[in-house]
Amino acid sequence: MSAGTPTGKKIVATTSLAGCFGCHMSFLDIDERLLDLIELVEFNKSPLDDIKTFTKDCDIGLIEGGCCNDENVHVLMEFRRRCKTLVALGECAIMGGLPAMRNTISLQECLDEAYRLGPTVADSNPGRIIPCDPDIPRILNRVYPCHEVVQIDYFLPGCPPNADLIWDALTSLLAGKELALEYRTFKYD
Repeated sequence: MSAGTPTGKKIVATTSLAGCFGCHMSFLDIDERLLDLIELVEFNKSPLDDIKTFTKDCDIGLIEGGCCNDENVHVLMEFRRRCKTLVALGECAIMGGLPAMRNTISLQECLDEAYRLGPTVADSNPGRIIPCDPDIPRILNRVYPCHEVVQIDYFLPGCPPNADLIWDALTSLLAGKELALEYRTFKYD
């Protein structure tokens, strides 16, 4: 695994699976601290720098979203292989979040509503065809939280997690400290 870069910077990768990209937006809400972060890390595979494939192993991987299709599973497994520490950001990564609401409905019912029986199907899909192109990721029978697919090292709760929580967690991990989350992080009144 990576020991950082020759400049001593740690390498960080991020991705969004089945979610809304809100955790990445919260990450960007660390605002001017992004400038401090750039002094400490190099981003590898991430929508933040538009690097689409891993070019090296990473110290920390930040995952938002759960797994609703086979492409999500592939990306998550690749992050587990390529990242020394893997952090699940937000409720979608931790518990499936809003996308997991479909877990109470069979996959066939979901496909029927979207492609065969829904009120707008006649206009948008007159043949009532369920897409089956090999370039379209295969939908899974349910939405899986990340820890049901790979081992996750840390969980940052919230929808999305607070920017300060992300900053504190990331800087602790970059400093080689164990991530210690306060009880108030998990308790909501």
